Amino acid sequence: MAFFSKLKDRLFKSSSKLEQGLDAIVEDAAEIAVSTPEPESTSGPVTTPDVAAVTAPETSSPSLVGRLLGRKIDEPRRVLDDDMLEQLEELLISSDMGVDTALRVTANMAEGRFGKRLSSSEIKNLLAAEIARIMENVAKPMPIYSKRPQVVLVVGVNGSGKTTTIGKLASQFKAAGKSVVIAAGDTFRAAAVEQLQVWGDRAGVPVLTAPEGSDPASLAFDALTKAQDDGADLLMIDTAGRLQNRSDLMEELAKIVRVIRKVDPTAPHNTLLVLDATTGQNALNQVDVFQKISDVSGLVMTKLDGTARGGVLVALADKFGLPIHAIGVGEQIDDLAPFDPQDFAAALTGLDKT
Repeated sequence: MAFFSKLKDRLFKSSSKLEQGLDAIVEDAAEIAVSTPEPESTSGPVTTPDVAAVTAPETSSPSLVGRLLGRKIDEPRRVLDDDMLEQLEELLISSDMGVDTALRVTANMAEGRFGKRLSSSEIKNLLAAEIARIMENVAKPMPIYSKRPQVVLVVGVNGSGKTTTIGKLASQFKAAGKSVVIAAGDTFRAAAVEQLQVWGDRAGVPVLTAPEGSDPASLAFDALTKAQDDGADLLMIDTAGRLQNRSDLMEELAKIVRVIRKVDPTAPHNTLLVLDATTGQNALNQVDVFQKISDVSGLVMTKLDGTARGGVLVALADKFGLPIHAIGVGEQIDDLAPFDPQDFAAALTGLDKT
């Protein structure tokens, strides 16, 4: 519950965008309906619009279902029609949910409800339920195997939060009683190595490094050998993330895999792709590229607190179906937590968790 509160607070940019947009879709239409006068009649007095007909529910007393849903009698309502669906689609697309996912979500929301009058709170609940439904099958923790050491290869573009994610995961695994070794395989960035060393010192986890510009595959080989000798449970290998020349990156990752398989033919056991939520739709392109370069087994999404378009995570789940292991909403160790689809859907749409 504590992480949900943090998630909701820090997803404010995304949830505020969706919440305000959904409110506007309903309320603006209601205001137009109220302010539009009736046509003048040639055979009788001029009549004024019935405001109650615009703002009140279909019946004078709410149904049992309405009361259970917390339906408010005075909430503005709008008929779910083609125009409203188009506005919903545009709002979801602007939240980086993607065209295909937005169309699928709104179509499912409209099923059995087309032509009915809905309030913004009812639409938010429908949207949250649909988002959670899409993401239920991908919400999976990173699997832990009996194989020791379990080799976790971590990939992602520079700046995605990859190095910080490795440090947080290593610290969390250590706190859970696992022995961990980190290999600072991004040997081209001194800052990445230094950052991992800080996390390693903080968590009491050894960080193996090599001189700047060294062969990452050689470091990975030495790290796996040490992890075996030490009886470690987990070896986490950082990698470079330069996409400017994909062929070089592909060969570098392929070489790391070839070399560590000389020590353990089953390695790596997990390949985690770390994505930066602030990159929006570009995150989909990164998944596409890294799936071709490496055998991605799961995703971690960082920096959800820094974007107004958190809907990209829904698009990723809908398009690729890869397991989402964890999400991050800050720099502290407890700002990275297992992905919960209901919590995420509620926070994204601005709902309170019940």
